Amino acid sequence: MKSKGKSRFFYTFISILFGLIFGSIILKISGTSPIEAYKVIFKGIFGKPSYIAWTMINAVPIILTGISVAFAFNTGLFNIGAEGQYIVGSIGAILAGYLLELPPIIHPIVALLAGALCGGIWGGIVGFLKSRFNVNEVISSIMMNWIGFYLSNYLLSFSFLRKPASDNSFTIRPTASIEILKEWKVSKEGLAFLKEHAFLKQFLRPNVNWGFIIAIAMAFLIWYILKKTTLGYQLKAVGFNKDAAEYAGIDIKRNQIISMTIAGALSGLAGAITVLGVAGNIGMMATQEGYGFDGMAVSLIAGNNPLGCILAGLLYAGLMYGGGKLTILGTYSEIINIVIGVIILFIAMPRILDLIYDKVSRNKKKDGAKDE
Repeated sequence: MKSKGKSRFFYTFISILFGLIFGSIILKISGTSPIEAYKVIFKGIFGKPSYIAWTMINAVPIILTGISVAFAFNTGLFNIGAEGQYIVGSIGAILAGYLLELPPIIHPIVALLAGALCGGIWGGIVGFLKSRFNVNEVISSIMMNWIGFYLSNYLLSFSFLRKPASDNSFTIRPTASIEILKEWKVSKEGLAFLKEHAFLKQFLRPNVNWGFIIAIAMAFLIWYILKKTTLGYQLKAVGFNKDAAEYAGIDIKRNQIISMTIAGALSGLAGAITVLGVAGNIGMMATQEGYGFDGMAVSLIAGNNPLGCILAGLLYAGLMYGGGKLTILGTYSEIINIVIGVIILFIAMPRILDLIYDKVSRNKKKDGAKDE
């Protein structure tokens, strides 16, 4: 554990291992074989092409909200408002996707940008309150979560957006969808082709969309901004030491607003992708789906590394999706939440792992001295 990167990888690996061991104990107490349970989870992720597709689909919003939280954290801010930004992002996407009439390629781009813009504004408000009035971003972002949630409730009370006798909004126009090969899958040519390719047929059965590609692109973009650009340097400098950054001539207030605006745009983009790629045939519902809070867990598992959020998001989504199939064994699927909770607990307390590592190292040295 000489380098920071190796140390973070070690902590993450050991934390995941501890989470699985602790989950095994709980499963054993509940009368379920841990080996059988983890087999069910594994098969629930990789057993069918459609399972893999659903894992990837479910990973997209928490990868993006995880990147959002990680980005803000790297700049010295704690974005606990990713959930509210996700909600207003979905509002922006549904308004652009349903109300606007645009060509097929342009329409989804505009709708995605609308969602990102709404999320960016929502996050920017938090950044403005922080920079102008020194309002703690944790408090203000929590309040913005609820404002975003009740704003979605309020908008769905209008007849121009809400389906009659329904709790959902109208669905987006087909031209706004980002689902991959949506029309082709049900066409005569598509059905004939998929009939001969079983894997692809099952993989495309869920609402596979461009969201996963977008999430990966955003991870690399944010990594590049933080590591390779002047803006990233300034944002990180403000996060590390505001006084030193101010002494160096960096505008702290401006950078705080920019940081939260970018973080909010990422979460808003997550909401837009869900509306345009997954819920296109259902519409938007006034509900909190928890993706913003899941993103905080993903960011922690990833060590607040934007690229790490890709793998952490896939792990989180896989455990949640595969864990939902534990009911096959007659046990509770909520056990997987315990596993994830233990993983996050140990990652959030690296000092405990340091103590364990030091203790093991000292014991090895003592054993080696005795042998000599």
